[in-house]
Amino acid sequence: MEVFLQYVKAISDFLWGPPLIILFVFGGVFFTVRLEFFQFKYFGYIIKSTIGKAFSKKERGKGTVSPFQALTAAVACTVGAGNIVGVPAAIMFGGPGAIFWMWIVSLFGMALKFSEVSLAVKYREKNEEGEYVGGPMYYITKGLKLKWLGVFFAIGLMLEVIPSTMVQANSVALSALETFNIDPKVTGIIVLLVVGAVVIGGIKRIGQFTEKFVPFMSLLYVGAALLIVILNINKVPQVLSLIFSNAFQPISAMGGFAGAGISATIRWGFARGVYSNEAGLGTAPIAHASAVTDHPVRQGLWSVLEVLLDTVVICSATAFAVLVSGVWTMPGAMDNSSALTTIAFSEKLGSIGGIIVTLSLILFVISTLVVLTWYGEKQAEFLFGLKVAKVMKYIYVFSIFVGAVGGAQLFWQFLDITLAMVAIPNMIAILLLNKEVVELKNEFFTSPQYYLKDVASNNKVNI
Repeated sequence: MEVFLQYVKAISDFLWGPPLIILFVFGGVFFTVRLEFFQFKYFGYIIKSTIGKAFSKKERGKGTVSPFQALTAAVACTVGAGNIVGVPAAIMFGGPGAIFWMWIVSLFGMALKFSEVSLAVKYREKNEEGEYVGGPMYYITKGLKLKWLGVFFAIGLMLEVIPSTMVQANSVALSALETFNIDPKVTGIIVLLVVGAVVIGGIKRIGQFTEKFVPFMSLLYVGAALLIVILNINKVPQVLSLIFSNAFQPISAMGGFAGAGISATIRWGFARGVYSNEAGLGTAPIAHASAVTDHPVRQGLWSVLEVLLDTVVICSATAFAVLVSGVWTMPGAMDNSSALTTIAFSEKLGSIGGIIVTLSLILFVISTLVVLTWYGEKQAEFLFGLKVAKVMKYIYVFSIFVGAVGGAQLFWQFLDITLAMVAIPNMIAILLLNKEVVELKNEFFTSPQYYLKDVASNNKVNI
């Protein structure tokens, strides 16, 4: 068994190294070019159509939850431990320049996520309970006419949710134990009850939960990070110089930082940019497919904002807190990269800083568990129907407690393999359906019913 698990780890490390990073980056660049750099060309319009209307009660079209609720549900799953502990690792192994490449990849990732979300809305369906459901399993089956591949995706994600839930729950339990000295069993029961109470109510309750929970947890964390930056405002020009200069040239060792070559800088920046917002993974489209909208592209624009919030805002908040505080150059930093964010917050904000990081990590993970469980349930629904989906929901919720107490760790070893089973079919599908994405985009931005009508209305208001 031990030899078998070593093979599993070797395969996982290989897949989630250059192969998948290259695939995601290629996909982002490909769609950016195919869509004529729309995320830059229409950036102002995208912001006005999303943030500008986040709390508007005037919703156009059909759907189950509001566009903002769909956005926060998707963000709830993408924002996780990686935003707090993954960014310092990228800095320590790739240097400050990795942040520049993280930004670049996220900008291209916007086109990738826009594409999969637009397809998800186009091919969504109404289930027996009257809720709109969609995602890669639907556009693979209906758009590509490859039901076996859609089934393969659904099985992969349905299985992936179990080890992923356990790992996430375990990280919450360990954080609560270390900071608040709470027994993992107690943490497991509390998280199980919270997540269960939300997911049992379906996507409508999940949307009501995330639209309040996600802004609160994001503002708490980003606000604290911003305070650290303000307290060290004199170091910001130096940090910016480090980020941009080291993006194109090697950086020498200093203090606890061992130095990094340009190849490592690019690789770690690409990896963090790719993994932080999950563009191309195929999970976020499941949430966005439930949104009230009159055109697939309109909800696709919300997914652009999703990438912006997750990577450009939250990951950057972590990066600047770590860099301006100087903790990345302290002795032993390389050996303890996952704790650098906590150290930075604690040194600059006192004990409350460390508590904020731990609390943010717990909140991030709880929000991830809520939506992740729902994602798994939707795969079971696609494969077997609503009755089996409801059973799987309880299995996922129970796995939270199992993971919190450190049980069934054998399953954890298969997390990355099952995740690859999800990512590869999705990337194949959206690349093959690229013509449909282009058609949807052109229809939206040239039709007098959508973009042109919005622009005309805005001009009348301005006059």
